[in-house]
This record gives sequence, structure tokens and C-alpha cells, in this order.
Amino acid sequence: MLIGGFRCVIDVKGRLNFPAKLRGDLGGTFIITKALGERCIDVYSLEEWKKKSEKISALPMKKARELGRVFFANATEAEPDKQGRIVIPQELREYAHLDKEVRVVGVSDHCEIWDLAAWQSLYQEEDSPEEISALLEELDL
Repeated sequence: MLIGGFRCVIDVKGRLNFPAKLRGDLGGTFIITKALGERCIDVYSLEEWKKKSEKISALPMKKARELGRVFFANATEAEPDKQGRIVIPQELREYAHLDKEVRVVGVSDHCEIWDLAAWQSLYQEEDSPEEISALLEELDL
């Protein structure tokens, strides 16, 4: 399970020293792509990517093509170098507004890479403890 949050830096060459704990759980090669519906980068293990691919392939043909165009066309393999760095292509960095400081978070079955300011903004507007408690109760958690 991919959990935890890590503050990281992208260097001038677009390389990110991916957190060792998450790297170990993802395996030697993983897939990075645009997140659907949010301005961040999704990171999948090859195993999880295969599961997502199979789900998309099982959709009705038109839906599968539409989703596949977005999901697969923007994906690339990432293999950490000896220092644990991965290169994030410029197009993905621009999409997620990744400049220098980022937040890498484990989200159970995948990871997300967020611009640090966007992440902080998202969670400064976080629901109050009372609202979170009500949501947990509503979801029976």
C-alpha cells in the first residue's frame, strides 16, 4: 500500500528524487501520467497500470477510446537512476504546474505528484474536523 507524504524538489533538468519508501513499493519501473480531473501527476506500478488498462479496455468501445486517448497518450515509463531520480517530461510538468518544490503523496494504489503551493492551498481550505467527521459517519467509516 502506498502511503505517506514527502516534500521533494525537481531540479533544472526535470528530475525528481522519488521518495525511497514509495519507490520500493512501486517497483523498478513505473508509469507516470496526467491525473484525470486534477492538476497533478499520477504514478502507477506496472501491476496497477495493467489493472487500469484492463478496466479501460472493458468499457464500451467509444468510452474506452475516449478515455484511452487521454490516459495512455500522456503516459510514460519512469525508471529511477542510481540516485533514485526520475525524469518528469516537460509536458507533464507544465500540466501539473510543477516548478521546483513538490509534494509526493501515496494514495493507496498509486502516488500523486503535486506542486507544493497547490497542495498547500488545497489543504488550507480543508474541511473542518466536524465536516470530516460527518463525512466519515456518512460513509460508515
